[in-house]
Amino acid sequence: MAPVEVADGRGKNLLGAADSASQGEISQAQFEYRPLSRNGELIEVIPGAIATQHSGSGKANQYFLRGFNLDHGTDFTTFVDGIPMNMPTHAHGQGYMDLSSIIPELVEKIEYGKGPYYAEVGDFAAAGHAKMTTMSRLKAGGIAKFSAGQYDYYRGLLAHSNPLGGGDLLYAGEFNLYDGVWDVPEDSKRFNGLLKYSLDRQDWGLSIDGKAYTNSWVATNQIPQAAIASGAIGLYGSMAPSDGGTSNRYSLSSNVWQQGSHWKNTANIYALYSDLNLYSNFSGFTRGEEGDQILQTERRVQTGTHAEHIRYQKIFGFAMDNSIGLQFRHDQIMGLGLYETRNRQTLRPISNSDVGVTTVGAYLKNQTHWHDKVRSIIGGRADFINNDVRVRSTGSGDAGVNAANSGNRGKVMLSPKAGLVLGPWYDTEFFVNGGYGYHSNDARGTTLRVNPVDGSPAVDDNGLSTARITPAAWSRGGEAGLRNNLIPGLNSTFTVWWLQSSQELVFVGDEGTTEANRKSNRYGFEFTNYYQPTDWLTLDADYALTTAEYADDKSHVPNSVGRVISTGATFMAPNGLFGTLRFRHFGHMPLDEAGNFWSGDTNIVNLGAGLKQKQYKLEIDIFNILGSESNDIAYAYAYSYPGISSDEGILQHPVEPRMIRGTITVNF
Repeated sequence: MAPVEVADGRGKNLLGAADSASQGEISQAQFEYRPLSRNGELIEVIPGAIATQHSGSGKANQYFLRGFNLDHGTDFTTFVDGIPMNMPTHAHGQGYMDLSSIIPELVEKIEYGKGPYYAEVGDFAAAGHAKMTTMSRLKAGGIAKFSAGQYDYYRGLLAHSNPLGGGDLLYAGEFNLYDGVWDVPEDSKRFNGLLKYSLDRQDWGLSIDGKAYTNSWVATNQIPQAAIASGAIGLYGSMAPSDGGTSNRYSLSSNVWQQGSHWKNTANIYALYSDLNLYSNFSGFTRGEEGDQILQTERRVQTGTHAEHIRYQKIFGFAMDNSIGLQFRHDQIMGLGLYETRNRQTLRPISNSDVGVTTVGAYLKNQTHWHDKVRSIIGGRADFINNDVRVRSTGSGDAGVNAANSGNRGKVMLSPKAGLVLGPWYDTEFFVNGGYGYHSNDARGTTLRVNPVDGSPAVDDNGLSTARITPAAWSRGGEAGLRNNLIPGLNSTFTVWWLQSSQELVFVGDEGTTEANRKSNRYGFEFTNYYQPTDWLTLDADYALTTAEYADDKSHVPNSVGRVISTGATFMAPNGLFGTLRFRHFGHMPLDEAGNFWSGDTNIVNLGAGLKQKQYKLEIDIFNILGSESNDIAYAYAYSYPGISSDEGILQHPVEPRMIRGTITVNF
C-alpha cells in the first residue's frame, strides 16, 4: 500500500511504508532553519540521538543513542551517498565515524532506523543507522554563504549546479576557521569540496561524485575537575597545549539504478583514501614530567560495493517484494600506530602495524502483504569478516613479539530479522520487530597474544591466549510500537524496546585503546512528535528514557545517558521573517560501574532568527543562550597533574559558552 505523502521529511505520512515504529526520514527543510554548531548535529535530527564534541573540531563527534555511549560510532553507522562512514580498526576507536566531510546545506534527506532489524545494514548498526543523500542539483540556483561569529569563527560556502549532457553537474567548496574560547586557541582550518554529476532517464539513472576534505586543529582535551576547583586550571584550560591533529579524506563513488515494471536494480561502488594524526593526553603526567601524550596515526585505502535486486511479485494471490543484496568492503590500513610523544615529538613506539580488514555480506528480504491490514518483513544476512594483521614494531623491540601478535582471524555472522505490521486503523499502524546485529572488533585485538610493550604472555591454564578477542560480537533486540497520523499535520510514534549486546567496547582513555567488556542489557521507550498545524509553524518534541546495565551483576554501564529530551519550534511568516527555538536535555549518567560518580544534567537552548527572500537570507544564531557550563561528557579514571593526583578522579570536557553567529546567504 503506497503512503499518502503530505509533506517531506518528518512531516511525511509513512503509514504503509515504514518497517518499524522507530524508522523515519528527515529532509533538508527540517534543518535548513535549525542552528547547527557542528556537522555531527545532523545526527541529532534523529529523535533520541546526541552528538557532542571534544578534543577539537577536527576529531569525530561522540555519539549517544538508546543508552549507548557510541564513542565515535561503534554501534551506530552512517552512509553518505552509499559510502559507509564508520572505520573498522581505526587508530582512535573501533567504528570511528567522522562526519566533518559533509556539507550540511547539500544534504537532501536523511533516512534512519533504530535497532538491528534491517537486513540491508550490517556492521556497527545494532543501535541504529542513518543514510544521507546529497542533492543532485540546486533548485534555487547557486548559493554563496558566509558566517562569522564570536571566538574567531568564520565559514564560507560556494555551491552551484548546471545542466550538462542531459544531466546535472553540482559543485561546491567550503572553508571553516575557528579558534574557540579555549586558553589555547583551537586554530581549526577545515576545507571541503564536492563535485557530483547526476543523470535521470526515468527508467535508469546514475551519479558520480568526488569529495575532498582536509582539517588541522589544536585540541583542549578533558581536564581534572579537582584542578579546576583549586584554580590550577581554568574551565577552558589545557593539560597538554600541543594536543590536536590533522585529518584528510578523499573519495570517489558512483551510484547506478535501473527499473522495470516489476523489478529494480541498484548498485554503488566507491574508493577513498583517509589519514589521521591525532595527539591526545588522557591522564596528565602519570608517566612523569614528560607527560602522557600519545600519537594515534593511520593511512587508509577503502574500497567497496553494494548491489541489490528487488522483484515486485504476486505469489498465491499475495503481493510481495523480494530483495537480494551483496556487499563487499576492504580496508587496507597502513602505518596503524600508537606512540608515546611529547609536544608532538615521538619518544617511543607502542605498536605499529599494517592491517587488512575484508567484509563480505549477503542478505535476503521478503515483504508480504497478507491482507490490507497485515504485512510481514522477514530477512536475514550473512557476513564474513577476515582480519590480516602484520605487526611491524612494538615497544618491546622484540621481533618475536611482532610475529606473535600477527596473523589472520576470521568469523561468520548470521543475523536473522523479522517484523510484523498491523493496520492502519484510524490512521494508526502497530509494529513488532526483532533481530540480530553485530559490531566488528579491532583486528589488532583479534590476533594479540602478548603484551606489545614488554612481551609478557597473556595465557590461561591451558596455555591459550586470553588477550585475543573475537572478530565480531553479536547484538539482539526487539521493539513494539505504533505510528499515528490521526490528527492532520501531526506525526507521532511510541516505541518500547530492548537490546542486548554480547560484548561492550569501551574506550580506555589513559591508554588510548578500546577494550572488550561484559554482556549488557538496555531497554526503554521513545515518544516522538512532529506537528505542522499551519504552513508557517512547525513543532517537534521527542522524549527517550533508557536503562543500561551489565547482564551479570546489574551494575551500571558507564556513560549511558538515561534521559534525552529534544524539542523545538520553527515559524516562517509569509513576509519572510523566520525564527527557531530549540531545547536539548540529556540527563545525568553514571561515570563508573558502581555508581559512585555521576555527571550532571546538561541543558542547552539555541535560538535562531532572520529574514528570507527569494535572492537572499539573513540570520543570527545564538548557541547555548543559557550560558550553561554543565559537562557535555565526563569520565572517571586515574590522572596526575602537578600538585594534584587521583587514582579515581573525574576528568571533564568543558562546554563552549554562549556564542553568537551571523550568516548571509545569497542565491544566484
